[in-house]
Amino acid sequence: MTAPSDDAPERASDAPNEPVGRESDDAPARAHDGPTKKEQILSLYMAGIREIEDLAMLTGVRPSYVGAVLKEANLRPEYFDLYTSTSHPMNVYSKFFAGRLGFKDVPTARRSVALIDRLYHQFGNVGDRAGQHHALLMALTMYNRARWTGKREEADVYRRWLLAHLGGRDIWSEEETA
Repeated sequence: MTAPSDDAPERASDAPNEPVGRESDDAPARAHDGPTKKEQILSLYMAGIREIEDLAMLTGVRPSYVGAVLKEANLRPEYFDLYTSTSHPMNVYSKFFAGRLGFKDVPTARRSVALIDRLYHQFGNVGDRAGQHHALLMALTMYNRARWTGKREEADVYRRWLLAHLGGRDIWSEEETA
């Protein structure tokens, strides 16, 4: 699998404000000698607390941060959310999208939507509803990543594609006549 584009966030900026798995060289010195949030999460997990929600509550971080820490440590490799890198395969369809989607600028978003659209229709041509679902999921994920990072125009490219594929059609009537 290839790495995701550099404009897609890998995880939420939950806390602390450093990338998962490495200390920032220019990070301020810790005010205390206590364990980091990451160390607390790993210690609690090894002590038997396995639920992501519980670990998040106990350490005061968001579940997406806990998931990223555990995934990096290979303790919960199955964890996925909005911020999970596309380099971690979710299913057999992930390989078609990995490292190929972005929202750096509007042309990048348009190229990404063109890929999503092509794959969506290819999956539809062979009756692969799970593949189509994954294409929709990728479009929704990129839309949310773009809009929540302030890239409104880029997010709108994804939004328009999603609306065209989700809205305005009565799928129940289409299925009854098929």
